[in-house]
Amino acid sequence: MKSVAIVLTLVAMAGNALAAPKPCEELKQEIEVKIQAAGVTSYTLEIVPNAEVQDQNMVVGTCENGTKKIIYQRNGD
Repeated sequence: MKSVAIVLTLVAMAGNALAAPKPCEELKQEIEVKIQAAGVTSYTLEIVPNAEVQDQNMVVGTCENGTKKIIYQRNGD
């Protein structure tokens, strides 16, 4: 579980460090690669408008000029 938290923290920091705004689908794919590289197999990534984010701790990326967020949820175990 610690490795997942570390990966998500790194993903969030990497997403914030990029100056140019990315399309949401492109950023989502990059995050998926990193999560899968950490060995996580059962998860959900969802692109939502800012207003729909209920838990900021689930946010792993911001896209489309800050108007949307990518949220992560681990499924199962």
